Amino acid sequence: MAYSYKGSISFGLVYIPVTLHSAVKNNDIGFNMIDKKTMSRVRYKKTCEDCGGREVKQEDIVKGYEYDDGKYVVFDESDFEKLKTKKDKNITIDKFVPLGEVDPIYFDKPYYVAPTGAEKAFAVLLKAMEQENKAAVAKTVLGTKESLILIRAKNGQMLLNTLFFEEEITKNPTKEVTEQGSADELKMAKAIIESMSGEFEPEKYKDEYREKVQKAIEQKIAGKEIVKPKEKTTTTAASLMDALQQSLALMKEQNIKRQRKTAPSKTVKRKRA
Repeated sequence: MAYSYKGSISFGLVYIPVTLHSAVKNNDIGFNMIDKKTMSRVRYKKTCEDCGGREVKQEDIVKGYEYDDGKYVVFDESDFEKLKTKKDKNITIDKFVPLGEVDPIYFDKPYYVAPTGAEKAFAVLLKAMEQENKAAVAKTVLGTKESLILIRAKNGQMLLNTLFFEEEITKNPTKEVTEQGSADELKMAKAIIESMSGEFEPEKYKDEYREKVQKAIEQKIAGKEIVKPKEKTTTTAASLMDALQQSLALMKEQNIKRQRKTAPSKTVKRKRA
């Protein structure tokens, strides 16, 4: 697997050379943009705005920052590299925090961490974090952007997540909710939560919509039209309490059916004559 980063994790005077490997893959179905009249691919060209629409080659394109109207300063890759110190190029741990204290809203991209040396130090750090249930907060520069980082241990693996900075998190636009339910409604909601509770089993969740799109593609190739499936009509409850009661009854019914499906079948043994 190709790595996304090569550098070192450092804490105190300990340096562990590592590579980062993306922990997720893009599973989207790719569609091309085409002209519906000619069925020909639509291409996008990079053109010069003030050059009569002349196409610009990739090697002639540079990054420019507009500091005034129509005035730019140009940066190339060597300029960005000159700004990086040794500390910026390494993943420098700032502190260790309880993993549960990090709100998932800060999580961005996940990576696997693989050592390329100092394996004993890697193993010691990994085991210590896992046993203490602590995660490491660090910073580094990835590409041209400084990234806040969280390193954590799980099931003998070291994982790394880039985090959003506090200034990147937007405020919740939802206004303060002043409505309060009754004690009976709250009790009923808790009962529904209890009836629907279980372990998180990610392997049981599939991208069903992607499967529908893939099936639709196959139907189109075969010259068939896509038919919208019939959906069950839903009834609206008269009140919140009615909706909660009906939901709880539905959950109990579904749980009974689920238990019947998973229950081992009983076989009757015939007595020998």
